[in-house]
Amino acid sequence: LGEPDFDTPNFIKEAAYDALKHGNTKYTPVPGLMELRKAICQKFLTENNLHFSPSQIVVSNGAKQSIFNICMATINPGDEVILLAPYWVSYIEIVKFAGGVPKVIKSDISTNFKTNADELRSFLTEKTKLLIFSSPCNPTGSVYGIDELNEMADVLKEFPNVLVVSDEIYEYINFSSSHVSFGAIEGMEERTATINGFSKGYAMTGWRLGYMGGPQWLADACNKVQGQVTSGAASFSQEAAIHALKNGKEEAEKMCVAFKQRRDLLLSKLHEIPGLKLNRPEGAFYIFMDVSSYFGKSDGKQVINNADDFAEAMLTEAHVGMVSGGAFGDDQCVRLSYAASDEQLKMAAQRIREALSKFH
Repeated sequence: LGEPDFDTPNFIKEAAYDALKHGNTKYTPVPGLMELRKAICQKFLTENNLHFSPSQIVVSNGAKQSIFNICMATINPGDEVILLAPYWVSYIEIVKFAGGVPKVIKSDISTNFKTNADELRSFLTEKTKLLIFSSPCNPTGSVYGIDELNEMADVLKEFPNVLVVSDEIYEYINFSSSHVSFGAIEGMEERTATINGFSKGYAMTGWRLGYMGGPQWLADACNKVQGQVTSGAASFSQEAAIHALKNGKEEAEKMCVAFKQRRDLLLSKLHEIPGLKLNRPEGAFYIFMDVSSYFGKSDGKQVINNADDFAEAMLTEAHVGMVSGGAFGDDQCVRLSYAASDEQLKMAAQRIREALSKFH
């Protein structure tokens, strides 16, 4: 559900083959191969207006580990961490694992699942250690624009000890006018850890490779954490990633175009189904739909009382898999992926429509 259905581009796979044939099968430096870290620095500079040296980059076994490293390196027991709901499921569990106290700012479909500066200010305290959010967002596909990020940054400047963790793993699957990195906002580069990786934009989910760019003290701390957990990421994955960064933008753009077309197709079909509340996601490859109008309805065999029940009913009656929004901090919604072919999406929408027509 949470990965592109495209195969990794052949030139990336061939780079891994070459690395293996040339014996690049040994341990790697904990923060990553120097050539890869230099390529990441160049990517950050040219695409995100972020200025890092290779020593400020830590390559990890997926973007999730990058976030885990940060939380383990910075959170003390009792520290508060602000999460913008709906959030990716692992954020809250990683925070709790590190001993932090999650503070969740809720939003809903009426605001396109985005918070604002005033709401953020009301949650910030002297105990706040981190703010973690994603843009484009998993699960909602929401994208924060430059004005929204500037307003959030203005508030955060009143709380200089708060570190921002900006998860940008879906950067290349962005249908809005442009992607804006939070760290590129004036005054925020030294206070932001920018998370990215190769899983989504390059269809490399199984290669397990992500990275973090941030202030030197944070990179040093994450390096120490990772050194005691997994050490460096796989050598041949990193060799392949170097080629992805240098030559993969065109392939990533093709996949983004396809995802946008699929979004439009699935939305057009879902809009024909009564009772579903839908917005128009600006990125990623999910539709996060409000299904609360079906709560309390029955098809004679089962009653839909919540999003969990809705997802289960669609699995058993329509044979369509989706994820209950409760895992993302919103129990009114479900997440449906459109990382599938046009025919599969049409069939899924038809099955959902037929199944829901029986609930009254």
